[in-house]
Amino acid sequence: MYALSQEVLRTDVSGMPLEWIDYRDAVRLHFMGQVAYSFGQVLFDLHGGTNAKTGERTVFQVSSIIATAGHTHNPGHLHRGYVPPLNNETLFRRDGHLCMYCGQRFPSSQLSRDHVTPLSRGGRDAWNNVVTACRRCNNLKAWRTPEQAKLQLIAIPFTPSYAEYIYLKGRRVLADQMEYLLAHFPRSSPLHQRLSKVSGLQDCKIGSVPNLAILQT
Repeated sequence: MYALSQEVLRTDVSGMPLEWIDYRDAVRLHFMGQVAYSFGQVLFDLHGGTNAKTGERTVFQVSSIIATAGHTHNPGHLHRGYVPPLNNETLFRRDGHLCMYCGQRFPSSQLSRDHVTPLSRGGRDAWNNVVTACRRCNNLKAWRTPEQAKLQLIAIPFTPSYAEYIYLKGRRVLADQMEYLLAHFPRSSPLHQRLSKVSGLQDCKIGSVPNLAILQT
């Protein structure tokens, strides 16, 4: 069994990933009759009240992945060009907590968001124009482009799909959850190469695995 802080992956009835929920939300969805099916490993055995007729105590199992019926509120279904919100937490996780210039790994407190094409030069604050950078490299690059600063990106920035964004938001993704999400990533996703290096798809914390697609020099 896992700690109660372990998140459950919720999907819609067709199997498209939706969000991460805690065990309380999973139980609530079950008792509201909104869970169409569940699969994956059993995370928790939750004990309820005692049956008055049998004298047996109710045991409820929560699986790692549950599919729910009804309206999904999945913004990824609205249009093909869905772009997830950009924030530093998921940006750093996309880049494996590596500085995209020097290639060293840093804790979040020592990382920053760098605009490949600076805002002052018409660059946008968008996934395809931002990378993770350590403070030293960010200060070294300053208002210049990487070429002007004589710096080279070690990976190309990309916009995560909705399934990739769900993965990046997970605090601790279990092996079966990771394998399920991988099946919903675009075939061209750089995360395929990154996650294939996780031996046997073991349970991992985001940012603890090798970097995404490294550019060949």
